Amino acid sequence: MSGFKSDFLRTLSERGFIHQVSDETGLDTLFQKEIVTGYIGFDPTASSLHAGSLIQIMMLHWLQQTGHRPIALMGGGTGMVGDPSFKDEARKLMTEETIAGNIESIKRCFSQYLTFGDGLRDAVMVNNADWLRGLNYLEFLRDVGQHFSVNRMLSFDSVKLRLDREQSLSFLEFNYMILQAYDFVELHKRYGVTFQMGGSDQWGNIINGIDLGHRMLDAQFYALTSPLLTTSSGAKMGKSATGAVWLNADLVSPYAFWQYWRNTEDADVERFLKLYTTLPLGEITRLAALGGSEINETKKILATEVTALLHGRNAAEEAAETARKTFEEGALAENLPSVEIPRDTLHAGMGVQALLVQAGLAASNGEARRHIQGGAVRINDEPVKDERAVVSADQLTGEGVIKLSLGRKKHILVRAV
Repeated sequence: MSGFKSDFLRTLSERGFIHQVSDETGLDTLFQKEIVTGYIGFDPTASSLHAGSLIQIMMLHWLQQTGHRPIALMGGGTGMVGDPSFKDEARKLMTEETIAGNIESIKRCFSQYLTFGDGLRDAVMVNNADWLRGLNYLEFLRDVGQHFSVNRMLSFDSVKLRLDREQSLSFLEFNYMILQAYDFVELHKRYGVTFQMGGSDQWGNIINGIDLGHRMLDAQFYALTSPLLTTSSGAKMGKSATGAVWLNADLVSPYAFWQYWRNTEDADVERFLKLYTTLPLGEITRLAALGGSEINETKKILATEVTALLHGRNAAEEAAETARKTFEEGALAENLPSVEIPRDTLHAGMGVQALLVQAGLAASNGEARRHIQGGAVRINDEPVKDERAVVSADQLTGEGVIKLSLGRKKHILVRAV
């Protein structure tokens, strides 16, 4: 058990969120005596965040649940530069229109985890383009740049690793850590922010912000980082065999999202229940103690609880029921993921290898061929034994679909359009 006295830090500690804290005693005391406003920054590099960002979103959730005010900072300004931290090369620069569109799309999932409004503890979403785009360059260099030592900036791991590998680091990217530090100062002025959270790879950038706040405003800021998570087998969180596990339902369906969590490795179940659900710790301990085949029931609970937080309880239970029908009854569930194929193509006949690739179940014809040779592919629950097999309109079921399966857990409905 943790030695923290404040509800927030005790909750984060008990659930495994804490990697580093800048001043444990000072921050614990602050949380006990006042409503603390804290923030996490999110880069709008795509139209959706993915499951790797959930740990940060859950930290904001617990900040609000324990009586404090969370701020989700969208990097509309810093997104025009790109965070070089631990990257081998510069990110592709995005237009203002792309960034604005991404932010609008990302907003959707936050309302599931946070309560937004004008109250003392209500969450706020802000965009750092509001202050960064209007900066006067010479004034910024004089007022902010004077507080940064290039020698020290070069010592941070995020920069040092890139330079040690003799990979280019542009002046544009080098400015990123100054802009991120300035965000902390600006958020303090506008919203009274004194606390920043992030992944452990952001520790150097956050400490820069603490130092800048002390130098420019004589203010006391605090930092907390979470561990960078991988699965027990070393896979990166938020990535599946078919790509990123996006949080927006238009990119990854609630069913596919549920399946991602249902496939959690045994060794990760307890850790993920603590990090990604709001189940009481006593209940998590009980579930984690279940062994043998019962652990599969625990994985279903994990999948349903994580999906319910993001997509709502109804969607989560529908996904669980779809899985039950598909795997336990062998039934054809209409809300399985689907791929549309022109009816003319099906009438002419389509190679099963090409269909596997188009459905996202294989990355190439070679991979599709190996799946077939390994006996993993089925059409309408019938094994495909010939790698040159052709799928045709004759195989459409009464519901007008063809069920394409890879292994026991991956199913796609092929719809003729």
